Amino acid sequence: MRGEPSCPKCGGRVRAPGLFADTWQCGVHGAVHPLQPVIPPSVEALAVVVGRTRVPVWMPWPLPVNWLFTGVACAGDDRSGGRGTVVACSGPGPLGGPGELLLVAEELGVGLGARYAGVEGPDPGPGIRVDTPPPVKVLAAGRPTPLWQVGGVPEDRAVFAGEARGLWLWAIVWPQEAGLLLHDDLVLTDLRDAGAEVDLLPCGALCPRLLT
Repeated sequence: MRGEPSCPKCGGRVRAPGLFADTWQCGVHGAVHPLQPVIPPSVEALAVVVGRTRVPVWMPWPLPVNWLFTGVACAGDDRSGGRGTVVACSGPGPLGGPGELLLVAEELGVGLGARYAGVEGPDPGPGIRVDTPPPVKVLAAGRPTPLWQVGGVPEDRAVFAGEARGLWLWAIVWPQEAGLLLHDDLVLTDLRDAGAEVDLLPCGALCPRLLT
């Protein structure tokens, strides 16, 4: 499932650095960190992203019961390294039926989280109400991490965002009711710090959300 790099903000085509620009360029968004082509989930694909990225690769660890790793993608190139990552997991929702979770880590302005959240990017902006108590707290790399719900998103999903390791952390879940998963003391591990147990990660079919 090979393809060309795309804009992390809109999925449009990008131009490689060349004579007139030393950065990847989107016709709409200007200079961007290109989203590399999504490939089917495997431990090997995950290792490639973990090895090249400068930002966390967040994974629920241990995975919720009967959940599977269903894809990973990275925004950046060989020169800049990964500046944004997205990990997909899928499994039974807390209220029944299938659930899907995307975890995005990114530097300011990359726009990957906003794209999957379905909001105007590149960051949560006024949609996140940090002046209210956070409805969700996860444990990210051993630290209690508050996540606030992001408003103005499509009705088929729930979106939460906060800060972990000095970078944006987005959690995007389908359907909306599956957001209850995040209220269950979810523990997130940065796979850059994980050991050999990652080799035992259960993999499923590619999450179609990564391709939108």
